[in-house]
Amino acid sequence: MSRTALRICPLCEATCGLTLTIEGTRVTGARGDAEDVFSRGFICPKGAAFGELDGDPDRLTGPLVRTNGELREASWGEAFDLIAARVPALVERYGGNAVGVVLGNPNVHTMAGALYPPVLLSTLKTRSLFTASTVDQMPKHVSSGLLFGDPFAIPVPDLDRTDHLLLLGANPLDSNGSLCTAPDFPGKLKALKARGGTLTVVDPRRTRTAKLADRHLAIRPGADAAFLAALAHVLFEEKLVDLGEQAQQLEGVDEVAVAVAEFTPEAVAAMSDVPAEEIRQVARELAAAPTAAVYGRVGSSTVEFGTLANWLVDVLNVLTGNLDRPGGALFPLSATAQKPRTPGPGRGFDLGRWRSRVGGHPEAKGELPLAALAEEIATPGDGRIRALITIAANPVLSAPDGDRLDRALADGLDFMVAVDPYLNETSRHADVILPPPPPSRSAHFDFAFNGFAVHDQVRYTPAAVPLAPDSGLLDECEIHARLVLAVGGMHGADPAAVDDLVIDRTLAKTGLAEEQAARLKAELTGSTGPERRLDLMLRLGPYEGLTLDKVAAAPHGIDLGPLKPRLGQVLKTRSGRVELFPAPIAADLPRLREALGKRREEGTLVLVGRRHLRSNNSWMHNVPALNRGSNRCTLQLHPLDAQRLGVTDGATVRIRGAGGEVEAPAEITDAVRTGVVSLPHGWGHDRPGTRMSVAASRPGTNVNQLLDGSLLDPLSGTSVLNGFEVTLAPKN
Repeated sequence: MSRTALRICPLCEATCGLTLTIEGTRVTGARGDAEDVFSRGFICPKGAAFGELDGDPDRLTGPLVRTNGELREASWGEAFDLIAARVPALVERYGGNAVGVVLGNPNVHTMAGALYPPVLLSTLKTRSLFTASTVDQMPKHVSSGLLFGDPFAIPVPDLDRTDHLLLLGANPLDSNGSLCTAPDFPGKLKALKARGGTLTVVDPRRTRTAKLADRHLAIRPGADAAFLAALAHVLFEEKLVDLGEQAQQLEGVDEVAVAVAEFTPEAVAAMSDVPAEEIRQVARELAAAPTAAVYGRVGSSTVEFGTLANWLVDVLNVLTGNLDRPGGALFPLSATAQKPRTPGPGRGFDLGRWRSRVGGHPEAKGELPLAALAEEIATPGDGRIRALITIAANPVLSAPDGDRLDRALADGLDFMVAVDPYLNETSRHADVILPPPPPSRSAHFDFAFNGFAVHDQVRYTPAAVPLAPDSGLLDECEIHARLVLAVGGMHGADPAAVDDLVIDRTLAKTGLAEEQAARLKAELTGSTGPERRLDLMLRLGPYEGLTLDKVAAAPHGIDLGPLKPRLGQVLKTRSGRVELFPAPIAADLPRLREALGKRREEGTLVLVGRRHLRSNNSWMHNVPALNRGSNRCTLQLHPLDAQRLGVTDGATVRIRGAGGEVEAPAEITDAVRTGVVSLPHGWGHDRPGTRMSVAASRPGTNVNQLLDGSLLDPLSGTSVLNGFEVTLAPKN
C-alpha cells in the first residue's frame, strides 16, 4: 500500500516543498506540495526525479575501505577504526594544517552538512579548507564582507514587489536562482512583467531567461564589471543618484564617483560590445523605476573581475536608493539566524589573514582557492597536505586542471576519507568512503538557503522513510559525528556527545546565567541531537516563541512575512556604516581600468559555461531522467564562427586552453553571440574506477581541463571559469 510524505527538496537552492509517494521503503513519485507556504506547488524536473535519485542502484550501501590498493566493502566499525588510527597520528606528527578538508556543493543541501563541518574543522585545527565557493560565489561573500562587514549579509532582489530587475550572469529559468532562494523564479519573472515591470538581462547567450526579457544585452564575457561601472558613471554624470533613506548610513559615495569617472559608456562599449547609448538607457531606466534591483550570479562571479562586479551590483542598488527597500534588494532574516544586533560598529571583515603555502594565495572567509589544492598536496616541504577529507565534493571535475589534481590524489596523499554516496572521479582515490543514506531517509532543514530566501519562512521535514536498523546504513548526522570523534581522539564515544558539546558551547556564549542555561537546555525537544540543536537555534533566533515543536506542527511551513528593511541590524563594519569604497576594492580597480585599453585580436573566441534545468554540477548526471534530451555536453558556437572555422553541426571539435585540450561535439546555434562558445560545467565522467553507470554512458567532457588554475580573481581566489580565451578546430 502506498502512502505520501512531505519532503523539502534538497536538489537545488529553490528548496521547494515536495509530496512524495512511497511504497514500502521506495519513493515511487514526487509532486509539488500545493500547500507549501514558500513554493506553493512549484516543481522542476530535478524535484520530479527525486525518486530516481533516491533509489539509484549505483549509490553505495555501506562503507568501502582500501586494502592492498583495492576498495572493498567493510563494516562501519572497521571504517571508523581505520580513520581513528590514521588521521590523529598524522595531525600529531605534522600538525592540523596537514589535513585538508574539501566541502562540495551538495554539502549545503543537508542538515549534516550544515551542522558538523564547522565542528570537524575546529577539532582538526586546520586552515587547509577548500570549498565549492571558490569555483562559484565567493566574490559575493567578499564584496558583502567589505561593504557590510559580514560575508553572509547578502541582499537579495525583492522579486515579488520590484518594478525593474536587472540580471547579469544568471539564467534562473534553468537554475531556479542561486544566492537568491526563490521557488518558481520563472513564475516570479513572468509576474513582474504582468504587473508592468521591466526585465533586463545581460548575458552573452540568448538563454530562456533572456528570451523572456524586455531587453537582452549580449555582452562580451568578462566585461560585466566594466558595464556596471559605466552604469554608475552615468548615474553620477546625469545627476540621477538618489540615496534615499539610507543616505546617513553610507560612506564613500564621493570616492565611488571619482573611481568610476573613467568608465564612460563610450570607453566601456569597446570592451563590452554593448553600445554606449544602450548603457545610458539602462542606467536611466534603472534610476527612473519606482523600485529596482540589480542581481548577478555565476556568470558575473567566475570571471577575472568577479569581486568588482559583485561590489558594483550593490553599489548600483545603493546609488538608486534601492538597497534595503521593499521592491529593491533586502536582507532575509532566517529563523535560525542570530537575534538582530543593536546598530553600531562591528568587527569588520578582513581578507588575507593567512596565505596558502605554495602559491601564496590569501584566504577569503577562512577558505583557500580550490584551484590551489593540487599544488598543496603535490609540492614537497613543511606544511604539505598529507591527508584529505572530502565531503560531498568532486573537485577532480569542479576544479581547474582536474588531471593534475587526479595525479595528486593518487600519488601525493598518505590518507584520504570521502563522505559521498558515490564512487566518483574524486572518491575513487579514498582509503575510506562513508556513504550517507538516500535523502528520503534524512530529516531536512535549510540552514544556509533560508538566509538567502526572497520571503521569510521556516519549514522542517522529518525523514520520509525511517532508517531501518537492519539496513546497514547510518544516519548522515551520525556519520559526521562519528567522523569528528574519530579524528579528534574520541573514537568510540557516543555520537550524541558531539551534539551535547555544541549545545553547551552555544549556551555558554549566550551570557545566560548557569541556571537559566540549564533550564533552557532541559526544555529542548527533538528525538535526536541534530533536532535538539535546531530547537536551540530556533529558540535563540530572531522570532520570539519559535520552537522545533511549533515548526514540526506546521508540516507545510510557517510564513514569517515578506522581507523587511533592516540594514542597521546587518551592518558589522568597523565604522557601523556601509563602506561603499573599501580599500581592497580601491586597490583592485586599476586592473579593470587597464582592461579598458586592451585591444583584442579579431576572431578570438571566449568560452562561457551554461546551466541546465535537469542538472546541478556533476552530482545529478547518474539519474536517467536528468541525463537525457537536451541536457547534453556540447560546444555551442555561432553559425558565423562555425563557417569561418570549418565546423559542421554535430562534428567533433578540439578546444584548447591554457590547461590543455578537450573534445566535444559541436552544436551550431545563434543562441550564442559571435566570438563566444559555450561548454557546460560538471561533465567528464570517463575516468576508470568509478561506479556511476548512467553518467559513464554519456560522459561528456570536463571543461575545467582547459584551465591550468593560474587565472583567479585576486580578491576572492575564485577560479576564472568564464570569459577566458580558447582556440578550436575540427577534429581531423
